[in-house]
Amino acid sequence: MPRSGSSWRVAWPALCLTFNALVWGVAWWPFRQLQGLGLHPLWATVSIYLVAVLVIIVLRPAALGMLLRTPALWVLVLASGTTNAAFNWAMVIGDVVRVVLLFYLMPLWAVLLARWLLRETLTASAALRVALSLAGAAIVLWPAEGGWPLPRTLADALGIVGGFTFALNNVMLKREAARPEEARAIAMFAGGVVVAGTLATALALRGDLPWPPPAAPGWVLSTLALSVVFLASNFALQFGAGRLAANVTAVVLLTEVVFAAGSALALGGGTLTPQLLVGGALIVGAAALAARRRPA
Repeated sequence: MPRSGSSWRVAWPALCLTFNALVWGVAWWPFRQLQGLGLHPLWATVSIYLVAVLVIIVLRPAALGMLLRTPALWVLVLASGTTNAAFNWAMVIGDVVRVVLLFYLMPLWAVLLARWLLRETLTASAALRVALSLAGAAIVLWPAEGGWPLPRTLADALGIVGGFTFALNNVMLKREAARPEEARAIAMFAGGVVVAGTLATALALRGDLPWPPPAAPGWVLSTLALSVVFLASNFALQFGAGRLAANVTAVVLLTEVVFAAGSALALGGGTLTPQLLVGGALIVGAAALAARRRPA
């Protein structure tokens, strides 16, 4: 019995993290459905995260005051908001497999940001992860017709930006680990509202994307349901990450790549070419190496 109980103490957090990875891995599909109902992914991000912010304020009223009084948390607002706006938009307009692989250049950005913000030493292992990430990105981005391996579409650029800001998000979470959890949580959810809302408004004023459609049961109920799912996903992440070692958490969350690629191939959201396989293997390998690190 003790052994069985110990197994469940590991299994439950791992299952919670897997649920979080599943939610983000298949999130592209409901966002595309909302796009079909006339709700741009930026407006969908605003709607979903606004509900989450309101729930946190109701349950933890002091969280809003902590956010307003803490300038450092606004870096987290911008990082998290840019991550969600970029990732959700890219997954709707681009090849899901390609976007996810470019998003997972996080080990490259994490090494550079940790060196800058946390003064971490650049080790041989970190240099290897950077080299693998760069090589994988070059292969994924290399155009068939020749030329430089640079982002060719808006989706490519958004995937890379989203990965960079997600790495910044994680570094800032580590830097602000002493803050109360509700303060960090409201900063991340508020970021989705502030950044996506500001960008969507600016683009709508220029006529580059439509304003939200009139309220209708289809998209209103869908966004409310997604808010519940994303809140549950966030709670699952907090539960799992708080009970497992950081390197184990990172390995489990890598299953997002599998869920995203599998769902995209099954539902027509992306393609898998030999080029993506080779480049993706290098990128995921770099992420796996980062996950295997043991904290000092």
